[in-house]
Order: sequence, then C-alpha cells, then structure tokens
Amino acid sequence: MNVFVTGGAGYIGSICTEELLNAGHQVTVYDNLTEGHRLAVDARAKFILGKPEEPGDILNAVKSAKPDAIMHFAANALVGESMTNPKKYFHNNVVNALKFADAAVECGVKKFVFSSTCATYGPPDRVPMTEDLPQRPINPYGEAKLMFEKVLIWYQQIYKLEFIAFRYFNAAGASEKFGEHHRIETHIIPNVLTVALGRKPQCEIFGTDYPTPDGTCIRDYIHIVDLAQAHMLGLQPGKTGFYNLGNGDGYSVRQVVQTCEKIAGKKILTVEKPRRSGDPPRLVASAEKAVRELGWKPKFPKLDDIVATAWAWHKKHPNGYAD
Repeated sequence: MNVFVTGGAGYIGSICTEELLNAGHQVTVYDNLTEGHRLAVDARAKFILGKPEEPGDILNAVKSAKPDAIMHFAANALVGESMTNPKKYFHNNVVNALKFADAAVECGVKKFVFSSTCATYGPPDRVPMTEDLPQRPINPYGEAKLMFEKVLIWYQQIYKLEFIAFRYFNAAGASEKFGEHHRIETHIIPNVLTVALGRKPQCEIFGTDYPTPDGTCIRDYIHIVDLAQAHMLGLQPGKTGFYNLGNGDGYSVRQVVQTCEKIAGKKILTVEKPRRSGDPPRLVASAEKAVRELGWKPKFPKLDDIVATAWAWHKKHPNGYAD
C-alpha cells in the first residue's frame, strides 16, 4: 500500500515507517520537525517538511502523495505540559488532526489509522483495562485525543472514512536503526538508561507509597516494533474501531530500574520524590481484542527484551539523533 505517515520523524512514527518499508509498503512522511528528527526518517521514505499552520499545506501534501491510507502519529504528548498549555494541545491534537481527516475525505483515502492513548480512559475502574471502560480523561492531552476519536466515529458514519484507533500504553524499546530521543524526555526507560550511560547522576522515582507491592507505580510496557506491527495489521480492509495495545503485564518503577541495572550491568542511583498529581497506582492493558480480531501477537512481551533493545540503541547513540 501507499501510506502517508504524519509525525514520521518522531519516536513511534519513525519505527512504524521503517516497519512499513520493510514489509514492502510505499511511505511518505510528513513532519514539521518541532518534535521529530530528520535523521529519524528512513532514507527509503519520501519526506515532506510539513507546515501545518499554512492554509492548504496538509491537503496539498496528501494530494501529492495519493495515499491509500493515512497513519496519524503527529501530536504533542506531554501530559504535564497539557495542564499548563491546553491551547497548544487542543490546537495541534484536534484542529490539525481534523485537517488530515478532511484531506483524507477530499482525496478519497480509504483508511485512517490513529495513534490514540490510554489517557482517554483516565483513572480506570478496573485493570487489566478493556476498551469498554468509561472514558474520563483527567488532562487536556487525553481529552484532545478523545475528541478526535469522536471525530473519526462521525467521519466513518457520514463520509465512509474507515478508521482504526490504537490506544497505547507505554511504548518502549528500539529497532536496530531508530530509537527514542525526545527533546523533553519524560519516559522512564530512556531516563534510567541515561544514568547508566553516565550522562545524568541519578533518576527520580515519583511516589513510593502507592498501594502496590513495592510502593511504586505499575505500568504496562509495549515494544515499539510490536506497536508498529499492530498498525500494519490495522491497514486490513474492514478492520475498524478501538484497540488497546499493551502486554497485559505490569512492571513497577523499581522493577524497571532493576531491569535496566541488569541489562546495562551498572548500578543506577535513584532519588525518591513525592507523588506527581494524577498518576494512578496501576495501569495495565488488556490487548485481547487486538489479539483476537487483528491477529496481533507481540514478539517482545518481556521487559528484559524491551530494555535490551533500548540499551543497544542508546549505547550507539548516547546523544540520540544529535550525534
């Protein structure tokens, strides 16, 4: 297929682009590089430097690519920032996303694959979390993603734009070529491995008094390549709706640190800090629907394997794409 990937210079978009190309698809990447990196774009893909604020830029890019499908990853994704600058999140994650949906309709694109988030649920009523849980986001980031999910429901009903939306839990790991380099890094695994590389003296553990076995938050981690494989399965005609993507196993913050120590072979200094507001004690996905309906089968379900691929990439690229 001919696939148009928005945000293809970012962490998730870059590796999805790589996996699409490896599977024989043709890929056009659209990215404004405010968060992504030009070096993260696979050389086999066509690259368009996006200017989404310019009238007609998104529509013209989609017209020129003539895609069969759009994979929409482009978004701002810092929960804390969304609480201080909600305007940025509603503008980029809803208004600009709407431009891509409109372009898809105008250009006759058959499939729209949306990168959503478990943040649309808010604090869950139960875990593992299934797709039928109430959606009660507690920050503008989750609210904006939920708003666009609703747009897609109506666009499918009225314009026949077939969509599939994946609600991610914690993406982690790396491929051999591409890895995780955010300008503002909030994810635990790269932050812990930065200490192992000697680039930071310590990492922080926020909250040690949660009702969990070791007192720290438990989260579900999914390998980035497994995430990409799910998106390719979502390209199948007739596959539509909402799917959680996770491994169904949770690991605490302390377990992540211990795993990073084991893989890196180095002691990692941690500093305990108070809880961050809005952090639920436990977030674990049920991805049974994706397994059952899409035939998805994660290849890297164990945290050791996820961390090992991340460590291999960070050792090769200690400064990320700044190298």
